Amino acid sequence: MTRVLVILWLVLAALPASLAPARAAAPDTNGPVLHVFWSLTCPVCIRQKPWIDGLEERFPGLRVELMELSGSDRYHTRFDTMAAERGIRAEFVPTLMLGKRAWVGDTPRLRAEIEAAVEAALSGTETATDSALRLPVLGPVDPSAAPLAGVTVLIAFVDGFNPCSLWVLTLLLGMVIASGSRRRVAVVGVSFLLTTALIYGAFIAGLFSVMAWAFALPWVRWAVALFALGFGLVSIKDYLWYGRGISFSIPEGQKPGIYARIRRLRQEDLGTPALMAATVAMAAGIALVELPCTAGFPVVWSGILAERGVTTGAGFWGLLALYVLIYLGVELMIFALAITGMSLGRMGERHGRALKLIGGVVMVALAGALALRPELMEDLGASMMLFGAALGIAALVLLGEARRRA
Repeated sequence: MTRVLVILWLVLAALPASLAPARAAAPDTNGPVLHVFWSLTCPVCIRQKPWIDGLEERFPGLRVELMELSGSDRYHTRFDTMAAERGIRAEFVPTLMLGKRAWVGDTPRLRAEIEAAVEAALSGTETATDSALRLPVLGPVDPSAAPLAGVTVLIAFVDGFNPCSLWVLTLLLGMVIASGSRRRVAVVGVSFLLTTALIYGAFIAGLFSVMAWAFALPWVRWAVALFALGFGLVSIKDYLWYGRGISFSIPEGQKPGIYARIRRLRQEDLGTPALMAATVAMAAGIALVELPCTAGFPVVWSGILAERGVTTGAGFWGLLALYVLIYLGVELMIFALAITGMSLGRMGERHGRALKLIGGVVMVALAGALALRPELMEDLGASMMLFGAALGIAALVLLGEARRRA
């Protein structure tokens, strides 16, 4: 028995330090703890990980607790509870929490704020800060997530000036207005807009589910930027040489069929149910035809959300609802004018060219930001400056053309 104990003691003595009893290497439980909720499928988390890994070495006394969410449900309840205690939603990763504060995402500004908070916690000067911010649809969110709502509004607003969709809507309402029935205009307009919103929303949701997975690959961001650049350049080409060569517009061969389907809506013998059914069927078919005309902005928007680590939770659906609502804003105004005044002009080639220019310039600007300065999309002020500069350039070009015509 004595020999067995001696052998056991010798084996234990020979164990590596890493396998020694945990008491000697136990962290200081009195020091500040940085809780990091992240995911292996989140490219922003992967990008942030080396910086996270170096924090304990740079700040002795700090303990970093990493909680990966995609591998299991182990930390989901804790994420929900800790997020609720800090007045934010447990929707976005990476989310970092220290004391009563929380940060969502990864930008140079956020890293500086976190390091300053760590220094304050280590020196005992930490102050409680309420970082919650209430936004429409999203509810309480961290201010670092607010740029997502702002970028959503900006992109959806420009996307709403889609020449394909506006051409179909003005043509549709113009023909129905000729019947002289305000009821018919209301039925057709509401049915068309609701169908368009549902199909477009479903398309964006499916696109985002692909992007959320694909953005874990390092080259996908560049592929999306290249797609956006190509889409923008083709749109600018349509302004200069409308209808020539490659074009993301409704093909001319499809237009006679669209005219024929719209004319059927003017038949007096169609009751309200039949009129609604015919409008929904026509709107669904046209929406599928015009998707190539409008796919550019949803691709870029989905890429930005995927880059920020947004998941398909309540936060995403709130942002999607906001996108679709803003996108339909222009069409809703046209519908309101049509049903109020029972008169509406049709969109001509000149209007379509102008909208192509605006969308193309904004798309090129977004492509450059996504490829070279993705952090611009994480700052609402910088995003507004980017969109403002792009719209200003387009306005100058259109103003110059107007002066030449005069």
